[in-house]
Amino acid sequence: MSIFKDRVLMITGGTGSFGNAVLKRFIRTDIGEIRIFSRDEKKQDDMRHECQVRYPEVAHKIKFYIVDVRNRSTLKAAVRGVDYIFHAAALKQVPSCEFFPMEAVKTNVIGNCHGEKEYETLFTKEEVATAIDMGNDYAVLTDKRDLNYDKCFIVGDTKRATVKEFNSNAA
Repeated sequence: MSIFKDRVLMITGGTGSFGNAVLKRFIRTDIGEIRIFSRDEKKQDDMRHECQVRYPEVAHKIKFYIVDVRNRSTLKAAVRGVDYIFHAAALKQVPSCEFFPMEAVKTNVIGNCHGEKEYETLFTKEEVATAIDMGNDYAVLTDKRDLNYDKCFIVGDTKRATVKEFNSNAA
């Protein structure tokens, strides 16, 4: 028996590479339910079908939610009953964030702040055991041959802002 027995695990950004890895790690454990949060219905549908084929005996544990972390009210409603949270929702693709910097700010900074506020409320009520924020990497120039890019990208800036906001609330 583990600490996860019959518990509810939530993964924001659940259809991304990290969400897939967490799902694969927990799907065959004694966890009660895994909630996959993302705003990409196509990736959710693909993931649902893949899980029904690969894990037919435990696929019923997976629940899919179309949730945008930028919308605090939908996030608030969706986190009810959750015991463990992996917060991995973020825009991470450098070109997309460079072309649409305000979308990166809305998701990576504002969405993260919404998550922190909701998780903090759950902690205060002792309704959630653990929340882990996965957004602590910074995007920097990786190919020095491409001199058309700045050394640091907007995605890294949004990640740094999120860390600063989180640390200011932790004090």
